[in-house]
Amino acid sequence: QVQLVESGGGLVQAGGSLRLSCAASRRIFSYSAMGWYRQSPGKQRELVAAISSGGSINYEDSVRGRFTISRDNAKNTVDLQMNSLKPEDTAVYYCNARYYGGYGGPSDYWGQGTPVTVSS
Repeated sequence: QVQLVESGGGLVQAGGSLRLSCAASRRIFSYSAMGWYRQSPGKQRELVAAISSGGSINYEDSVRGRFTISRDNAKNTVDLQMNSLKPEDTAVYYCNARYYGGYGGPSDYWGQGTPVTVSS
């Protein structure tokens, strides 16, 4: 089974930066749309940023201009650079891969999540 492993979360003060990374156990990224999601207590999971296999990018409005998503298909990784962090960015961040390379339609893979806490 494909596994996604996130890293880079932690505790940071408001205004600081973190870089999250996600690596897949198989070479699927060239056939996948990649995304970062987050979920905080009492809230629904939300899409933070996504990047297609062709490189098109979408950001959630509150992070646009502060976060940058990037991918390296050769390394099978996707990163999320988070700058100017705010307390409301506090959440568990999850890596997602939507894989289109199979025969049964797209498949979603999720990482375990990495917590990000932004203090004021």
